[in-house]
Amino acid sequence: MILPSVPFAITLSNRNTGRFVKFILAHLLICSSLMAQQVGETLPPWQPGYLDIHHINTGHGDAAFYIFPDGTTMLLDAGEMNPNSARVNSPRNAKLHPNNNKRAYEWIADYIKRFHPTPSNPILDYAAITHFHDDHFGSYYEGARPSASGDYLLSGITGVGEILKFRKLLDRGYPDYNYPHPLKKDSILKNTVDSPEEYKAIVNYWKFTEYHKRKYGMVVEQFKAGSSQQIVLQKDSKKFKTFQVQNIKANGTIWSGKGNDTMEYFPPLSAGLYVPGENQLSLALRIDYGAFRYYTGGDCPGIADLGSPKWNDVETPMSKAIGEVDVAVMDHHGNRDAHNEFNIKTMKPRVWIQQTWSSDHPGHEVLRRVTSKYLYPGPRDLFATNMLEANKNVIGPFLEQSYKSMDGHIVVRVMPGGTTYYVIILNDENETREIWSVHGPYETKDKKTNASE
Repeated sequence: MILPSVPFAITLSNRNTGRFVKFILAHLLICSSLMAQQVGETLPPWQPGYLDIHHINTGHGDAAFYIFPDGTTMLLDAGEMNPNSARVNSPRNAKLHPNNNKRAYEWIADYIKRFHPTPSNPILDYAAITHFHDDHFGSYYEGARPSASGDYLLSGITGVGEILKFRKLLDRGYPDYNYPHPLKKDSILKNTVDSPEEYKAIVNYWKFTEYHKRKYGMVVEQFKAGSSQQIVLQKDSKKFKTFQVQNIKANGTIWSGKGNDTMEYFPPLSAGLYVPGENQLSLALRIDYGAFRYYTGGDCPGIADLGSPKWNDVETPMSKAIGEVDVAVMDHHGNRDAHNEFNIKTMKPRVWIQQTWSSDHPGHEVLRRVTSKYLYPGPRDLFATNMLEANKNVIGPFLEQSYKSMDGHIVVRVMPGGTTYYVIILNDENETREIWSVHGPYETKDKKTNASE
């Protein structure tokens, strides 16, 4: 691991001495922290100025925990699939990590408490769910524990919110949930979801939101595509002026790439055409910190399935607004309908992160595209949270040759100012979560946009 050098050979004036001493102390603190990022050791704690992004592996769905440079926190998704289902208990799906001693939501909450900037009071400033599929917001299943109020069951986002509490919760439909159907109408919701369990999970989520609004003052809002002012720094925004969360997409509303302008991508529902499903409706966002760019977009597809309209490809219009990034989380876990050629050659990420739990992750053709030097030149490193043996058997050596790491919690640590970052893999098989490997430092693509902070 290469450590940054500290420029001691500088002539000081009395006027600049204090500022220089502060700079040296801050730089030494950073170097000391980097030196502690060693295999077998625990991850050095988050420090002001870091952007930490934890992709948590439970094996039962997506969950990403963010610590912004000023200590503002956010959870994006909290998946929990039905632990009793035949598929979840088959070789096609991952096992619960690190073990079955806790439910998936408890493991997510336990992980967040371990790495939260204020573990004694681990409230989350923001939580968001990209869409209403169980591997992203939780399931409804027999044996799920009831909440203390008894009004709803604990699974996924409702379970994490019961333990940690959210100040603000964002989703794609609040308060009316009237797109693409008026889901609040019970008969319509039952007829438009994939299963009775999905219907019950959505109703359960609504009960959770209403209770936490009344009891704890939690704010619930619809995710506003095009906005860069909905998710903002809560502790010290003036100190980190180059940090921004840009909302890209919600439902069929997609940011244009300029200001707060958006476009409506799907045709009017009154046209009676094919209705978009939950994956197409997923939220997407980009995080900017200095020159650093990070993209994540739930299960947004980039390839229209056979017989479906071309506008099922939502990646193409999003890519035009997103532009190049340093780190991209694979859409739809890298499944076969994700990451078309235009998307890949537009974003050109140096690092790909794949949140996996199924033998469908990745699709072989997706892996070929994201590793293609034809679509964009230069190196790219791939990291997965939970690669199954089935994938290795089917895809073969190409799979293992393509990834730097195929198991573990994936932490992206962006250093102060946003010009360099690391990818750190943590053990997902125990509660100690020691470092398995450290990758980097990576340099951001365009340092020219970076401002001193």
